[in-house]
Amino acid sequence: MRQLNLFCGKRSPRFRGLFHGLCCLVLIVLFFNHGEFVMSPSLGQLSSVLSPNLSSKGGFSTVRRGMIELTADSPITGNGTDSNFVEAKDPEFCSGLLDHTGYNSSCEFLKANPSCKLGGFLDYLKFYYCGCNESAWTFLVLAVWLAALFYLLGNTAADYFCCSLEKLSKLLKLSPTVAGVALLPLGNGAPDVFASIASFVGTGTGEVGLNSVLGGAVFVTCIVVGVVSLCVAEQDVRIDKKCFVRDITFFIVTLTALLLILFVGKVSVGAAVAFVSIYFVYAFVVAANEVLREQAHKLKLDVVTPLLPVRGSVFSASHEDESMYSSLLELETDSDGVQSHASLPQWMWASNVAIYSNQVLKIPDGDKSLWGWTDEDIVTEEPSLSCSRLCALMELPLTVPRRLTIPLVEEENWSKVYAVGCALFAPILLACLWSTQESTTSQSRIIAYVVGVLIGCTLCVLAYKHTRPENPPHKFLLPWVLGGFFMSIVWFYMIANELVALLVGLGVILGVNPSILGLTVLAWGNSMGDLVSNVALSMNGGDGVQIAMSGCYAGPMFNTLIGLGVSMLLGAWSEKPGTFTVPRDTSLYYTLGFLLSGLIWALVILPRNDMRPNKMLGAGLIAIYLVFLSSRVGSAMGLTGLS
Repeated sequence: MRQLNLFCGKRSPRFRGLFHGLCCLVLIVLFFNHGEFVMSPSLGQLSSVLSPNLSSKGGFSTVRRGMIELTADSPITGNGTDSNFVEAKDPEFCSGLLDHTGYNSSCEFLKANPSCKLGGFLDYLKFYYCGCNESAWTFLVLAVWLAALFYLLGNTAADYFCCSLEKLSKLLKLSPTVAGVALLPLGNGAPDVFASIASFVGTGTGEVGLNSVLGGAVFVTCIVVGVVSLCVAEQDVRIDKKCFVRDITFFIVTLTALLLILFVGKVSVGAAVAFVSIYFVYAFVVAANEVLREQAHKLKLDVVTPLLPVRGSVFSASHEDESMYSSLLELETDSDGVQSHASLPQWMWASNVAIYSNQVLKIPDGDKSLWGWTDEDIVTEEPSLSCSRLCALMELPLTVPRRLTIPLVEEENWSKVYAVGCALFAPILLACLWSTQESTTSQSRIIAYVVGVLIGCTLCVLAYKHTRPENPPHKFLLPWVLGGFFMSIVWFYMIANELVALLVGLGVILGVNPSILGLTVLAWGNSMGDLVSNVALSMNGGDGVQIAMSGCYAGPMFNTLIGLGVSMLLGAWSEKPGTFTVPRDTSLYYTLGFLLSGLIWALVILPRNDMRPNKMLGAGLIAIYLVFLSSRVGSAMGLTGLS
């Protein structure tokens, strides 16, 4: 736990500073090593994603048609690349990248075919084949940049998006139940959701998004639940049965609906809306349970517990007198002496992405922290003045662009300079992204830039006159919070789009199906927060185990329903009145089969052991994942056949 504590928050400033510095050096190399790096037109699809009505058939559907569907059944040539892997306008485009027949090198082939791009800000194929001449050192640079993109995705969620969600919840005076089922999963699942959306409508590689979400679900429900079970096997902690069975049942219904969509191969707007609505039904059931629980608490009735975890002290022999349904939520006492729910604890808003945060999370007071550590457990030396300044300087290139475009209105993070900068640069950033659309003319781009600058300058003057350096504004706070929420989504899409483009580029270079990279690299990267946070919570025992186990099933279900559901909805909306063709990958059926196997294994083992996680549950789930991973990787290498 001490090592985890050192990795989280501000307790490792030197490590974070060095990591930021290394990422900045790699970014400089990527930008300046090759002079022909240009922004891909597909980034202009951001405006189409945010406002699909503004897009015609030539919107993001054009980009999707620009990439073929690569599945496990796609023909792989002898040199390890798919014969139709990277395509722009022509089905045969870029098919001879490695063979480069008629050209002296792959670099000349890329230069002769400028439309052979992957959909990101940077052209990774030209960087590898032209800028670095296929040097092995390129993989080190790309690996660091891959880690940087994962960090940026998680850090944007932890330090920007979750802050906006928490503030929005307070301003709208949402109850903890509504916030817990509506906003909290969005904060913790944002990296997965936007990576899925970017793969469908940004780079046009929907199979990467499908494999990433489902691969992440298998990882969390097997590896994370398995590790948690092994860690608490000796603690004799019980999980609430009704809550567990409800979550598993809804997850199985979700996977059954997805299986039907994959089998049909097409989805309409109505079908996509129906798929997304499963989560709203789930949220309604949870909210109804909470209302019934609160009413029954007064009548001392036994009812179904809510999704939000119950206090684990009920499972402790030393606290048998406490109610089983006492909530983990912060409680306030009103004038009548009756306890009432106040709000979700702040640490819950960024629990799954806490390892990426640069802020010290506010941990509830008590002798024993819910995270499993206390500040007294760690004795750290203050870094020297020069080292701290150097680390701070190294962080600037990664933090300043976001601070100047994403408003933060928390007391501890408030800065009038950054607030005024956000008012100025956020509209300009949106204008730049809008101007990258393929259908935008040069005159339209000029108009967009002028409008963006005018709006930015106007908001900048207003922000300067109506804000104070000491504290964030109390009036008109909602527009600031909504601005932070919206700009966080913009950054999510930009980073996720780049991440997917890099993975597809690595698939081209390595000759590996990008679906496998989505199933492994992207899924593991987005699930590391779940692994670290849930294991840390479970080690504390009691309520921490209940939170961890609930999150292991509610989180992946949210990512599946909202991440894939919204992605398919946007795709179907662009094709209406027609239907959206779902990427065909027969290996997804096997992924769903292993995912269902893990759920059924837990559904059988836990009740038989009186809802106490044990070693049999953990070992079985880990074994299921290892068999699943071996079969998928073996299929990609041609050792086994899943078709």
